[in-house]
Amino acid sequence: MPTRRAFGGTALAASVAAAQESKPARGKRVLDEALAALGGPKFMAMRDRTESGRAYSFYRDRLTGLARATIYTRYVMRPEPPTAEPNVYQRERQSFGKNKEEFAYLFDETKGWEINFRGVRPFPAERIERYRDSTRRNIFYILRQRMGEPGLIVESAGGQVFENQPVELVDIVDGDNNTLTVYFHRSTKLPIRQVYFRRDPVARERHEEVTIFGKFRDSGGGVMWPWAITRTRDGDKVFEIFSDSVKINTALDDSRFTLRPGVRMLPEAK
Repeated sequence: MPTRRAFGGTALAASVAAAQESKPARGKRVLDEALAALGGPKFMAMRDRTESGRAYSFYRDRLTGLARATIYTRYVMRPEPPTAEPNVYQRERQSFGKNKEEFAYLFDETKGWEINFRGVRPFPAERIERYRDSTRRNIFYILRQRMGEPGLIVESAGGQVFENQPVELVDIVDGDNNTLTVYFHRSTKLPIRQVYFRRDPVARERHEEVTIFGKFRDSGGGVMWPWAITRTRDGDKVFEIFSDSVKINTALDDSRFTLRPGVRMLPEAK
């Protein structure tokens, strides 16, 4: 039976090994552990996802809207080898409404539209760019679609205790010098918080964008996904969704992600 001294020696050796680990090596290890915790090959084989639940919107931390929401996501095959082009390799439809999903936002790789009973209204360029930026700086999208991208740097930012939880911090910096800091729970290895700063090109202001992930569950085929997501901007809550259903790989077809033929086109949204 190992003695207390043996256990102490093992712990000390592990501590010394961690101290000798470089920041890039530690950061890569934390991401590898997170990917394994999310499902590993099963997570990487995720082709589509459907999240349904209650969504809330806020302005200055006050509730401004609530609705039944269903978010459909389908991944698009990225180039191999990966490129540094700022593309989004997924399609997404955010539908709102209890039964007929009468209101929706639709995004493909390059464009976006608002859909309602009157017709379809294209999003302006800045709205599409904001969606692309937030998508590309989402830790789940990075793990699924951006790893191996030229210029992408991963470094550990050390460990700490955040809200009474031991976490590992990792900085992910792309070729355009955009930085995302992700908090990974030290025990579960899952991402629980991410932070980045977005510069408003019109107002020339810098905004802190924070997303908190919680209530991870096996959502099908061994893929772990958060069923509670909260977003804040400059400390104020702006969006929250609590899913009561998340389905993986249900073979979503093109009709979810394309405009209906003959649909009425409205002027571009302002």
